[in-house]
Amino acid sequence: MHNALKEKWDAVIVPGGYAPDKIRRYPEMLKIVREAFDRGAVVAYICHGPWVLAPAGVLKGKNLTCVIAIKDDVENAGGKYVDMEVVVDGNLITSRRPPDLPAFMKAVIKAMEKK
Repeated sequence: MHNALKEKWDAVIVPGGYAPDKIRRYPEMLKIVREAFDRGAVVAYICHGPWVLAPAGVLKGKNLTCVIAIKDDVENAGGKYVDMEVVVDGNLITSRRPPDLPAFMKAVIKAMEKK
């Protein structure tokens, strides 16, 4: 089913909190993220979301933001941490925390309108 659906996905959006810690443990989820990223789909994460991006191997050389608690994880995976409410780097959209949701969602909607 995954192969039939993957071409239809315009975006992968992962919420924050500790769900990303569980999501990143599943190779199939990492594959979905990597494939979406590689084909230019919108890949958007907030808060602890970049915990999924690191093992998916898509952070190297990318500017992004996240909750400060995982800043070291982001940098160790090759990403460049930027302390802003939302960071857009190509098809990658990241945000820090719940108060940043309005800016995050505006960036996601803007990116989706281009699809």
